[in-house]
Amino acid sequence: MITRENALELLHRYVKNEKMVFHCLASEAVMRGLARKLGQDEEKWGLAGLLHDLDVEVTNAEPTIHGTQTEVLLKDFDVDEEVLDAIRMHNECSAGKERCIQFQYALAAGETITGLIFATTYVYPDRKLCNVKTKSVVKRMKEKAFAASVKRENILECEKIGIPIDQFAEIAIQSMLPIAGEIGL
Repeated sequence: MITRENALELLHRYVKNEKMVFHCLASEAVMRGLARKLGQDEEKWGLAGLLHDLDVEVTNAEPTIHGTQTEVLLKDFDVDEEVLDAIRMHNECSAGKERCIQFQYALAAGETITGLIFATTYVYPDRKLCNVKTKSVVKRMKEKAFAASVKRENILECEKIGIPIDQFAEIAIQSMLPIAGEIGL
């Protein structure tokens, strides 16, 4: 299976936008936290989080194809089919079908909540993740104008994996805290 070192190298090769790299690192952390909570493979779930947006710049984030080119970029690496499937399915628009399994729901919800957490952190005076409260993130979920591009319906897929939104937000924040310096928070 592809190593994290290889995955990081690929991420930096294909994704030049620093904020997007931070998003991918945060998504990896959240997916690892979810894997621990749900008794799943941390390495596999973390890899899906790290690589889910590998093709974002290659596809110019075009919704009808974003997510489909990652498999092409990874063709020379041994990547678990379940990881590739979750990556394809994180963008239902290009996948052409709806998510239906735990791993798919977890990646869609996990990678999306990172955007809400980043945005919430940025409105704090010190812009430090360590001061962000779970209740603040949950409150911001209800404010449609706040971080308007964040798809709340994707975040709420946490409920399809049996984790209520408040607990989900707490897992995400706690998972991101150890790498806060690495992701600019």
